Amino acid sequence: MTPAEQSTGPKSPLAQRFRGFLPVVIDLETGGFNARTDALLEISAVLLDMHEDGRLFPLESHSFHLEPFAGANVEQSALDFIGIDLESPERAACPEEIALPELFRKVRSAVKKHSCTRAIMVAHNAHFDLGFVNAAVERCAIKRNPFHPFSCFDTASLAGLAYGQTVLAKACQVAGIAFDNTCAHSAEYDAEKTAALFCTIVNKWRALGGWPVAAVEPIEPEAE
Repeated sequence: MTPAEQSTGPKSPLAQRFRGFLPVVIDLETGGFNARTDALLEISAVLLDMHEDGRLFPLESHSFHLEPFAGANVEQSALDFIGIDLESPERAACPEEIALPELFRKVRSAVKKHSCTRAIMVAHNAHFDLGFVNAAVERCAIKRNPFHPFSCFDTASLAGLAYGQTVLAKACQVAGIAFDNTCAHSAEYDAEKTAALFCTIVNKWRALGGWPVAAVEPIEPEAE
């Protein structure tokens, strides 16, 4: 981040909540599981904001359909699973080199707005998404990636802790968030549901007295 992008104002409550990081929810659809060789087909980001009382909420979504990069592998089984027709003119897909910088500009603008130091990715099974984004950044030679290169918030882990479920649809169901399985495996839909789940977990923790963190005695392991 250049000095011109950094806000000189006081940190917002959102920046204070996550140690200067701005959580941004990401979901992808891909042509396989290998970030280096398989195509990135859809990307969606949900920007978050915070009420004055500290409750987190989804603010806005930004989504792109992407053309497979030159030489990319696309598994037919992946297309069948996510329901994407690469030949459909309705996809209105664009190259990674155009979509990712545009998306990153929106993220950097939000980072500056909240006086954060950088963005941190929130995703369901987050290291999968982070790996694909990092590979695309390297492939496109993008120099200004707003996301932390290796840290992330994984809603699969958080949902396992909060609700005993790690599948997105089941975690949303337990959390009281409506989830339509016929709409799943769209990056935009899944990102919005992941954002709702993340906000619900963070707000639930706050309501239970977990933020600011109360002083408690650490639990010591029992002696054998």
